[in-house]
Amino acid sequence: MSSHQVTPPPPSPPRQERDPGMASSEIDIAVIAGVIAAVAFVLVCLLLLMLHYMYRHKGTYHTNEAKGTEFAESADAALQDDPALQDNGDSSRKEYFI
Repeated sequence: MSSHQVTPPPPSPPRQERDPGMASSEIDIAVIAGVIAAVAFVLVCLLLLMLHYMYRHKGTYHTNEAKGTEFAESADAALQDDPALQDNGDSSRKEYFI
């Protein structure tokens, strides 16, 4: 017999499904994606709110001016036919300004 020694092959390392470092990087990616999605959602909501406000407030306004006064030649002529400034016929009460 010879003194021949047979060495067994080295044991293979145990296989792991995932590297522990990979799990934390996947969580980081999920958190970053969630934050980006939340910011995008808030920006879209602000855009819609701004468009709604701009649609509702177009810059138009209503005045209580008498009709037809824009075509009058002067301010006195414009106010001459205004019913709010007409004397109601009561001549007993007159006001005098000093």
